[in-house]
Amino acid sequence: MNDRTTRIPGHRFLHSPGPTHLPDEVLDAMHRQPMDLADPRVSDNVVACENGLRRLLESESAEIVMYAANGHGAWEVVIENLLPVGASVLIPGTGHFSDSWAVQCEALGRRAVRTPWREGHPVDPQDIEDALRADAAREIVAVFVVQTDTASAVTSDVDALRAAVDASGHPALFVVDAVATLGAMPLRFDAQRIDVVVGASQKGLMLPPGIGFVAVGPAAAEVSRRNTSPRFYWDWTRRMGEQPYRKFCGTPPLNLLMGMEAGLKLLFAEGIAAVHHRHRLLSSAVHAAVAACSEEGAVDFFCKVPAARSVSVTAVAVREGIDPEALRALARERFQVSIAGGLGPLAGLVFRIGHLGDLNAPMILGALAGVEGALLASGIPIGRDGLRRAIDTIVLG
Repeated sequence: MNDRTTRIPGHRFLHSPGPTHLPDEVLDAMHRQPMDLADPRVSDNVVACENGLRRLLESESAEIVMYAANGHGAWEVVIENLLPVGASVLIPGTGHFSDSWAVQCEALGRRAVRTPWREGHPVDPQDIEDALRADAAREIVAVFVVQTDTASAVTSDVDALRAAVDASGHPALFVVDAVATLGAMPLRFDAQRIDVVVGASQKGLMLPPGIGFVAVGPAAAEVSRRNTSPRFYWDWTRRMGEQPYRKFCGTPPLNLLMGMEAGLKLLFAEGIAAVHHRHRLLSSAVHAAVAACSEEGAVDFFCKVPAARSVSVTAVAVREGIDPEALRALARERFQVSIAGGLGPLAGLVFRIGHLGDLNAPMILGALAGVEGALLASGIPIGRDGLRRAIDTIVLG
């Protein structure tokens, strides 16, 4: 192992599902000096970020509201604005992050109605329809859906879940956590009739952590206006004015906003369809490598449904007796590849390879080589064809 104080020459590969690699253009933008809040360029910057996020969501109607917060802060935004104290919310089981959102709701005095989590599988739309039909008293205010649970690397079908809400005949709002998917795969706020999207800066938007945001549709805005539960910092109505100071309930995170504007410009310059294609291609390369490595039986996909495997992150389950945390440490210290570990019920059972944000094919191939090297150096039996299959996937892609 290397002494942590010793400089290691060359590039260190960051392949967690967040935070992610930062483009030079974003870093350069964030290195600028802050501006006086009265400077009109501050307002221009905030408006550019709002318009860019709205464009990324393919929406004409969404109101974008940003916060100095992470994704959990943005979760609290929707809880406080949509749910009176004591109100009910339906949270379909996706794993660690759906359960964390439910726990947060309960800690704030709301009632979380959960559907079962089936390990390695996406949300079953029928579970949503059944739970809403069972709510004859219409106590459930909203359905909170995690599109991709980064702990399990499983992506659920937003269209199918929206259809399940419709089929139930229930008036519940449809709220989607897109923290791990925005900028990596399509999300169409208007066309998919989403009422609120929850997002954060540190994944596909290629920024450090620090900005959480919501996109709010008209129905959700109306429900919020009728909610008389006390709130202040998280109150999105207070932030829907014109002045940047009021939009952030205080001083805006200016340098993060400058970085966000730069990152959004990069996405639009590449072309959103091209960004999504790049994520599909790179994730397919990772999936091809994991499939090859799994042939000896020591590792395998945690997600059992190929169509539900995330374009953002892949969770790799390890056989009993293998310590994924020791593997991560070896990958990081000897091979200079940082990957993520298991969270919640998957702690000690999986490792995770992030593949979203500012990435290209050589970066993914380098990371896969490092992970494969760590597996072999650990004496873990794997199929030896993973890297070649990843290369073939990219070449043929």
